[in-house]
Amino acid sequence: MIRGLFITGTDTGIGKTVVAAALMHRYRDERKLRYWKPIQTGIEQDNDTVVVRTLGHCVDDEILDEGVRLKRPLSPHLAAKLSGKSITVDKVYRTLTAQTDQKVSWIIEGAGGALVPINESEQMVDLAQMFALPVLVVVSTKLGTINHTLLTVEALRRRGLVIAGVVMVGDKDIHNREAIESYGAVSVLGEMPTFAQLDSNSVRQWALSELDSKSVLVDHLRLAHHARQSFKL
Repeated sequence: MIRGLFITGTDTGIGKTVVAAALMHRYRDERKLRYWKPIQTGIEQDNDTVVVRTLGHCVDDEILDEGVRLKRPLSPHLAAKLSGKSITVDKVYRTLTAQTDQKVSWIIEGAGGALVPINESEQMVDLAQMFALPVLVVVSTKLGTINHTLLTVEALRRRGLVIAGVVMVGDKDIHNREAIESYGAVSVLGEMPTFAQLDSNSVRQWALSELDSKSVLVDHLRLAHHARQSFKL
């Protein structure tokens, strides 16, 4: 059994990594947290694990720096193909099952959006299904976000996944927020700004003052979930 949250978004570069760092600040005093990015592409340009370590002010025990690491900032299936490698949900999941600390609550960040392909037959959402964790969806506040968010929420629910909530990123837009909550039947748990100075202190201040003010995510982080025991091999 594992505990925690799976973070996905409506697009790549939407702000999932900064939200993950904010979650570390928000909940480390209540839960034993550990961040993990199972699949990272474009590793020669960006390293989300390093970003979360820095912005989240994480110690070594709060980071799992293992998994699929591929060059070229492309979809995982294409980056793997060009690197002569293969990714499967089962192989990725085994990295997690090798961890022995049962008290940890995981903050697991997916690559790109929910339907990004991992290989010829599996997508990022299949990995989320394997973990069987509640999903936190990171979305933009810009025009078009209603459609993108509702499509993502629908795709997740069709696969039996629980939506823990939504975090919006960018300039606040009350109309988009209300539409997402109403039509998507989800709760927006935070509206993260584009920080003038992106550093650990600014992320921490926002997280402690504005992220999940009603502590909706506490139970999701606390409760253990049974991962699926059989999957595509």
